[in-house]
Amino acid sequence: MQTFIEALSAKTGEAFRAAGYDEKYGKVTLSNRPDLCEFQCNGALAAAKEYKKAPIMIAQDVAAKLEGAACFSEISAVAPGFLNLKADPQFLCDHLTEMAGAEHFGYAGEETPKRIVVDYGGPNVAKPLHIGHLRAAIIGESVKRICRFAGNEVIGDIHLGDWGLQMGLIITELKERQPDLPYCDEIFTGEYPQEAPFTISELEEIYPTASAKSKEDDAYKEAALQATFLLQHGNRGYMALWHHIMRISVADLKRNYENLSVDFDWWKGESDVQPIIPEMVEDLKKSGLAHESEGALVVDVTEESDSKEIPPCMILKSDGASLYATTDLATLLDRRSVFDPDQVIYVVDKRQEMHFVQVFRTARKAGIVKEGTGLDFLGFGTMNGRDGKPFKTRSGGVMRLETLISDINEQMYKKIMENHETDPEEAKQTAKIVALSAIKYGDLSNQATKDYIFDIDKFTSFEGNTGPYILYTIVRIKSILSKYAENAGGSAKSCKLTLPDNETDRALMLEIVKFHDVMEGAYREIAPHKICAYIYDVANAFNRFYHENKILTESDSKKQQGWIALLLLTRNILETCIDLLGFEAPERM
Repeated sequence: MQTFIEALSAKTGEAFRAAGYDEKYGKVTLSNRPDLCEFQCNGALAAAKEYKKAPIMIAQDVAAKLEGAACFSEISAVAPGFLNLKADPQFLCDHLTEMAGAEHFGYAGEETPKRIVVDYGGPNVAKPLHIGHLRAAIIGESVKRICRFAGNEVIGDIHLGDWGLQMGLIITELKERQPDLPYCDEIFTGEYPQEAPFTISELEEIYPTASAKSKEDDAYKEAALQATFLLQHGNRGYMALWHHIMRISVADLKRNYENLSVDFDWWKGESDVQPIIPEMVEDLKKSGLAHESEGALVVDVTEESDSKEIPPCMILKSDGASLYATTDLATLLDRRSVFDPDQVIYVVDKRQEMHFVQVFRTARKAGIVKEGTGLDFLGFGTMNGRDGKPFKTRSGGVMRLETLISDINEQMYKKIMENHETDPEEAKQTAKIVALSAIKYGDLSNQATKDYIFDIDKFTSFEGNTGPYILYTIVRIKSILSKYAENAGGSAKSCKLTLPDNETDRALMLEIVKFHDVMEGAYREIAPHKICAYIYDVANAFNRFYHENKILTESDSKKQQGWIALLLLTRNILETCIDLLGFEAPERM
C-alpha cells in the first residue's frame, strides 16, 4: 500500500497538474514547523523558476484546486510559497485501518527481492567473546532482520577467524604442557581420542598465555609459526587438534550469541576457503591484475577519481603467506558459488574501511563478484566508557561479553525486585529480557558509524530514550488490553478504529502512519537507529495519550473501542519494531 506521505503527495501532485503545473512538484513532507501545520509542500518554490511566476501565486493556484480534497482538512498558501496542510481525520483513520489489516502493516518492501549476505560477528575461535564483539553482533543481527522484513532472502554469516596464528600458538602451548599427546607424535598412526585434551575454560586460558610468551620468546614464536604452517598444510595430528578446538569453541560461541538473541545461518570461517585460494591467486596472475612488488603479490586498485592514495591490495606476502584480503576475496568467491548473492553487507569496525575498499575494488576488477553485486561496508564506531575511552573493566582489562550481560542482568533484577513484589524466578526471567533491551537499544539508538558512550546507568533506566522505557510502554499497553478484555468480555481484535477525538490520540495516529517511511529509510540506508527514533516518538505519543485520557473508564463505548483498536495497533507496531532490533517485551514488568 502507499505510505501516508505518498498518498498525500499523490493528491497534491494532481492539484499541481490541474492548476497547469508539473505534478512532480507535489511532494509532501512532514512540517518543519509543527506549531503551524502537520505537513507541507514546498513545490511552488521550485516551480517558480520553471514557470517564471511568483511562488505564492503558484501555491495559491494549487490550494484552490485542493479545496474539497478528501485527504486534507486544512489547506493554506503562505508566503513566500509554502502550502501548509493538515490531514483529514477520516483519511487518517482509513489509512490506519488499512494498515491494521495488512501484512507487515502494508509495508511493501523490495519490489524485486534480493539474496543478501550479512557478514557480522567475525570472532576468533578459542578466545572468549568480549565487548569488542558486541557492536558487530547487535548491529548485524538487526540489519539481517530489517533486510528480511523487506522481503529479501538473507544469510547471516559469522565468518569465523579459525585459521590464523592463534591456532599455531595454542598447539605450541599444548605441546609444551602435554608433550606426550599423540597429536604431536609424528610417527603416531592410530586413532586420536574422541575427547579433547582441554576444556573451554582451559582453552581460553591457553591462548593469552601462548600469545604473551610469543612476544617475549623468539624461539617460541617461531615454533608457533611452524605449527601454523604445518596445520595449514594438513598435518594429521594438528588437524585433529584443530577439530577439537573448533568443536568446543563453536559450541561456546553459540551459547554466548544465543544469550544475545543473535544467530547465524552460516557457520563458516577462513579455513573453509583455503582450498580455493591457490586457484584464485593463479587466476589473478594470469589475468595480469596481480603483479609482484617488493616480493609480495599485489593488485593495484587506484582509480582516477581518488582524492587520496589507495594502496595496492596485497594478495600474498613475500614468503607466500596469504592475508585477510586473500581470505576475504576467496570468501566472496565461495559465497558466489553457494548463494550467488545480489548484495553483501559487511558490519565491521570502521577502522577497517581501507581494507574493504581494497578488497571490493579487487573483487570487481577480477570478476570475483558478478556485475551489479552490491558490496556495502557498514563501519561502526567505538563503544566507549564514561571517560570517552574504549570501554574497559574496572581493573583496566577488556570485559568479557558474558560478564557484561551478567552484570546488567543483575542490575535489572535488583531494580525489578525493588519496585514490585514479584516472584524471584519470574523477576529473573524478566530481568534478562529487559537487560537485553537495555544493551541493544543503547547501542542501536546511536548511528552505527559514530562512537558512543556505553552508560549502564542510563541504558538501564526506565525513563528517557532507553530500551526499558520502550518495553515499559509496551507492557502498559498489554495491561490495558488485558483489562479491557476482562471487563468488556470481548477481544480487542473486534474493536474498530474511530476518528481522533482529541489532540493526543490524533498525535499518536500521526506517529503510527510514519511506519512505512521509517522502515523504508532504515532498510535503504542500513540504519537501525531510525527505527529506534521512531519507536521512541511512538512511545512518547502513547504515554501522553494515556495520561490525558481515561481509557478503561470511558463511558462512550464507541470512543473506547476506537481507542482500544488504536492501542492494539500501537502495540503490534512497537513489537514488530523491537523484533527488528533484536529483542522482545515481557508480559509484565
